[in-house]
Amino acid sequence: MPTAVDPDRLLRTLSDFVAVPSVGGGAGEVEVQHLLAERLGDLGLTVDLWPLDLAGLRADGGHPGEEVRRDEAWGLVAVSSPGADVGLVLSSHVDVVPPGDRHRWSGEPFEPVVSRGRLMGRGSCDMKGGLAAVLGAVEALGTTVADVPPFAVHCVIGEEDGGLGSFATLSRGHTGRACVIPEPTDLGLVTANAGSLTFRIEVSGLATHGSTAYAGVSAIDAYLPLHAALARLSERRNRVREPLLDHLPVPYPLSVGRLQAGDWASSVPDRLVAEGRYGLRVEEDPAVAMAELEQTVAEAAADHPYLRDHLPVVTWPGGQFGGGHLPAGHAFGRQVAAAHARETDDDPGERGAPWGSDLRLYNSAGIPTLHYGPGDVRLAHGPDENVPLDQVTVAAAVFTRLLRDGVR
Repeated sequence: MPTAVDPDRLLRTLSDFVAVPSVGGGAGEVEVQHLLAERLGDLGLTVDLWPLDLAGLRADGGHPGEEVRRDEAWGLVAVSSPGADVGLVLSSHVDVVPPGDRHRWSGEPFEPVVSRGRLMGRGSCDMKGGLAAVLGAVEALGTTVADVPPFAVHCVIGEEDGGLGSFATLSRGHTGRACVIPEPTDLGLVTANAGSLTFRIEVSGLATHGSTAYAGVSAIDAYLPLHAALARLSERRNRVREPLLDHLPVPYPLSVGRLQAGDWASSVPDRLVAEGRYGLRVEEDPAVAMAELEQTVAEAAADHPYLRDHLPVVTWPGGQFGGGHLPAGHAFGRQVAAAHARETDDDPGERGAPWGSDLRLYNSAGIPTLHYGPGDVRLAHGPDENVPLDQVTVAAAVFTRLLRDGVR
């Protein structure tokens, strides 16, 4: 029999939190943590809400990187049995990406709308649908919240730009025997994450008036052979795939997402900055991958008549997502799959994902971790982002079973 989850209450919870514009680094990222602390306390959990020591975290050698400005941030953990050893951790990130071009949206990004069984709004899929499922599962326990095996709910900031919130939470000593992160997996089991790094390439040129362009060197033109070399590097790195990512056409994408060059239309640009995403294998050492890209840029520059004497500069700003995975055949994966099957009569399957996440941080802390949650990741970060409400309900029911059973 399905567990007692209230779909109407789930919808209200999801709507409440999608309506908070918790864009990374903004005031909403702070606001949502305080709202969640109140909600979790009302559900009978003991709450640890604390201001993050941003300077101390940034000075730590394990700091996972950031890509947005933060002057204030908060950690939030709620536990069912204070002082007891935690079994299951349910960890959800509360930050969302900016809405982008609002003209591409059917409505306002932070005014949730329900249509055809889906709730639309920024963050609904990534990952407030999963967050609502976690809250719904705790609520389904009712007055028995202290009678089930000890568990914890982690609500973390900064996942989208590196994982600062999970890093701070784990550094504070909050741990457990196993963890589910309800990222959007369409209710499948994602037990491995490839990694990703942000790179920046600065290319110099020689400025002159546009009417005498032949007397200068365009940084744009100088960059083009580097771009082609990056494309060849991506093709080469994707020839061999790890088994859990073999279903993907490109499991380790390399893409340039931003180009900036020049400061005047009639001047030859003397500087170009390219920034992009560099996909890593699950088992790959980030330092080795960095060296491979840097060598690719250096070799392409050596063949260019100007760049060979004015070498491009490669740096690695922002979030640094290493890969991570649940150990093969781990009992916790079978337990989550069984809970899903009891609610749906379906096998959730097992696969890997090409996106980075907080899984690798929990993994590095010795906590076996997987992803299982509502929504299609292809809808995340885009206009009219949405999540199927029936999947939110199923995820909440599965989490309720896991909370009642404890980690086996």
